Amino acid sequence: MKKILFILGTRPEVIKLAPIISLMKKESDFSVKVCSTGQHREMLDQMLSFFKIRPDFDLNVMSENQSLFDLTSRLLELLRNVLLAESPDLVVVQGDTTSAFVGALASFYLKIPVAHVEAGLRSFDKYSPFPEEINRVFVDRLSDLLFAPTEDAKENLLREGITKGIHVVGNTVIDALFLTLSLIDNNSMERKFGFLDSKKKWILVTAHRRENFGESLRNICLALKEIAKLHPEVEIIYPVHLNPNVRETVLSILGDEKNIHLLEPLSYPELVWVMNRSYFVLTDSGGIQEEAPSLGKPVLVMRDTTERPEGVKAGVAKLVGTNRESIVRNSCLLLENEDFYRKMAKSVSPYGDGKASERIVEIIREYLG
Repeated sequence: MKKILFILGTRPEVIKLAPIISLMKKESDFSVKVCSTGQHREMLDQMLSFFKIRPDFDLNVMSENQSLFDLTSRLLELLRNVLLAESPDLVVVQGDTTSAFVGALASFYLKIPVAHVEAGLRSFDKYSPFPEEINRVFVDRLSDLLFAPTEDAKENLLREGITKGIHVVGNTVIDALFLTLSLIDNNSMERKFGFLDSKKKWILVTAHRRENFGESLRNICLALKEIAKLHPEVEIIYPVHLNPNVRETVLSILGDEKNIHLLEPLSYPELVWVMNRSYFVLTDSGGIQEEAPSLGKPVLVMRDTTERPEGVKAGVAKLVGTNRESIVRNSCLLLENEDFYRKMAKSVSPYGDGKASERIVEIIREYLG
């Protein structure tokens, strides 16, 4: 049996690795272990429980006000111990987190092959998203198997001189999305969100990017306040991230708006259910840029750059930045102009068919011989 170690630490990593872990655990030729770094403790544990993943190692690495210097150095030391104890044949990491970067680096130091799920994404701005853009570049350089979700991602790798081990497989987030929709109890969701008027148009908002802290997040909140006043008939749903830099700004500006609902962070099934019921999505996150179009929901991306340009090219997403006027104008267009809305909502999502995990498992099997 080949020993596979998955390293993960945040909610998006669990979501995008869960379908692969689930498939591999059903196969007799793999011995699967999971190492949780605990980078996003509460939200991480919710997802592990939902997908029935029990980590074999839990590093519980986070501490209050921890810097990137502290996190990186602690992770490197702790992961060395796990890798030496486990001696895996392959380490699998996902995306662009510090857990993924340090997991790949520690594996490289011990000459253990690395597989990178969601390789090749680029914004071409090393400070946006920060530090994720450079984390992803480093992970790609350290990896032996690079699972690119799209042809554009593959082309990014080729332009950087990476030519071996690239496989275009689609994005596993679509696999996880369809799996989640099949598991959701709609009746319990209807009860939980009964305070929202199901006859109104819902706008789902997520905004928590580090590079948007401060003035940019303030502009986003002021834009939401204006949209709420211009369109009192809509319900704006904003699950607010736990980070104090986010909460203080959001609560101070939006706390008293009647049709803006500031919620505690939602579980992934809850987020998917609300997204599926929403009219469109305003976000600065990464994964939602892939998930929402697969549900036929237009996405306005509140960033100046994106490492997921395929959605913009396909017309299912639009970059609106963090400029207040731009956010308001484009949101009102979606609410008031049916042709504009229909064009975005009916475009074809470029992010996959829900079978990326199957392809990845087969490629790993062939790679390990």
